[in-house]
Amino acid sequence: MKRKILFGTLLLLLIVSAAAILIAGSALSAPAPQTVGSLPDDLNGSSVQFQSNSGSTIHGWYIPGQRGAGVIVLMHGVRSNRLSMVERARFLSHEGYSVLLFDFQGHGESHGEHITFGYLESEDAKAAIDFVRNAAPGERIGVIGESMGGAASLLANPPLNVNSMVLEMVYPTIDDAVADRLAAHLGRWAKLLSPLLLVQLKPRIGISANSLRPIDHVGQLTTPKLFIAGANDQHTTLAESRKIFETASEPKEFWVVPGAGHVDLHNAARVEYELRVVDFFKRTLR
Repeated sequence: MKRKILFGTLLLLLIVSAAAILIAGSALSAPAPQTVGSLPDDLNGSSVQFQSNSGSTIHGWYIPGQRGAGVIVLMHGVRSNRLSMVERARFLSHEGYSVLLFDFQGHGESHGEHITFGYLESEDAKAAIDFVRNAAPGERIGVIGESMGGAASLLANPPLNVNSMVLEMVYPTIDDAVADRLAAHLGRWAKLLSPLLLVQLKPRIGISANSLRPIDHVGQLTTPKLFIAGANDQHTTLAESRKIFETASEPKEFWVVPGAGHVDLHNAARVEYELRVVDFFKRTLR
C-alpha cells in the first residue's frame, strides 16, 4: 500500500511538473512589451527606428560621440529592453564613444510575436550594425551583448561585421540554458524535464534547438572578444562560460566577476567593469 501511495505521489508530481513546464514554455516565449519613454536628459542623443529582417521595426536611442573614438552597440538580455543598458551607455558616452541602445523584437517598444532566444534577435543585431555604419561612417564598431544579446550577436549569419565584442554570460546551447534554469528553480532533478520545454520550440516559435547553439559559431569569429562570466551564475554556469571561451577563436580574453550570479555584471562590479571594458575597446577600436 505504501508503495502504491509513493508511486501515485511521484506520478502526480511528474504530471503537475509537466503541466507547469508547458505553461512556462508559453510564458517564456511570450513577448515582453514595455513603454520605454524618453532618453534620459543627461544623454545627448535621439530616438531612432530602423527595419530588421526579423519583421520588426526596431526602436532605440542613438548617442553620437567623438569622431574617431568608435561606436558601441548595446544588446540587452531576454525579457529586458534598452533601459537595462542605460548605465553602460553613460560611461561609454563619457569616454567619447558613440552608443546605440535598442529593443530587440518582442521586447520594449519593438513589436514581435515571440521571443526566440537569439534567433530572430540576430537579425535585429545585424540591422543595428547596419544602422550605426550609416550613422557613423568610417567608425570602428564594438558590441556589448548580455546573455540573449550576446547569443544574438554570435548567431548572426553572416557573422556581424564588427571590430570587437564583449560577450556576457552567453549560453553555449539552448539545451544548457533550459537545463540550468530548471535546476536553479526546481532542483537538479528538474533537468529531466528539459525535453518538455525544448520540444515546444518548433510549434511555438518555428525553430529547433539546433538553431540556438552559439558555441557552434564562436570559433568562426576572428574579431577580438572579451568574455565575462559571473562566478556564481546558475543560469549560465561558469563551466559553460569557460567552455564557450575555450571554443572561441583568438584573439580572446576571459574575466570572471567574483560572487556574481546571472545579473547585471556592470552593476555587480561597476568600477572594475568600466576599467576593463574601456581598456578593451581602446585597444581594439582606436
